Amino acid sequence: MPADRDKRFSDEAALVAALKRKDEEAFSALVRNYQGRLFGIAYGMTQDREESLDIVQETFLKALQNIQTFRGDAGIATWLYRITVNLSLNWKRRWKRRLKRFHISLESDDRAADHALRDERHEPDAVHEAEQLENQFQRALKALPEEHRSVFVLKEVEGLSYEEISRVLRINKGTVSSRLFNARKKLKASMKPFLGQEKE
Repeated sequence: MPADRDKRFSDEAALVAALKRKDEEAFSALVRNYQGRLFGIAYGMTQDREESLDIVQETFLKALQNIQTFRGDAGIATWLYRITVNLSLNWKRRWKRRLKRFHISLESDDRAADHALRDERHEPDAVHEAEQLENQFQRALKALPEEHRSVFVLKEVEGLSYEEISRVLRINKGTVSSRLFNARKKLKASMKPFLGQEKE
């Protein structure tokens, strides 16, 4: 079973050593352990499911190609997150014009379809309002500057600590805190018209 095989690589040093030997089971364990988290980062930054899957695949390929240069100054998770963030930023730069034409994410479309199928008990107006709120949040997230969005996704989507984000993005913790504060402030301002019931 995969879980039994992965026990061989529960120690990161053993995993890295096996990867450097081109051990196929070690690579499979790496993918199983990190693909979900890497997809979360990529999707949070691109809002595109298919591109995020491609970014995750490219992350693992780059990791495998460059594993001999990995010295362990930071953990392998930090290294993988950094590759994913960089590939996601590269994708955004290449496809900036295309992104501007997208106002509703694929994920929002899927959630709307899911609501329609399983939520007959809910009032249509309530479902529609929830979908509008979700869509506005996705648009607000897309509108954040890249440096703010990457910090927000790593913190709020992936739950990384300030120290971990600092290592992934190679910025100090003060900068992490500042960018996160600004990201939250901008998101709150974007969402405020849709949350009219909130008081100052």
